Amino acid sequence: MEDYLTLMTQQLGISLWMLAIILIWTAVWKMIALWKSARSNAPVWFVILALVNSVGILEILYIFVFSKMKPIKTKARKSRRKRR
Repeated sequence: MEDYLTLMTQQLGISLWMLAIILIWTAVWKMIALWKSARSNAPVWFVILALVNSVGILEILYIFVFSKMKPIKTKARKSRRKRR
């Protein structure tokens, strides 16, 4: 395993410590974004965030931009609420 990590870091041109920092950085942002999307009842975002690896960029955008946007209400949703 150590040989594999050494080979991978050599091919990427970074040190093992830098790779570890990048992995921790990504994991922290991903966990925060997944938690926030689950709490906001946003299943589409949850799946996208779970599947796409972007070194934290997509997760940061979701947390600070997309999660603050209000969902667009359609006529179908409004009419369903009026009937109840």
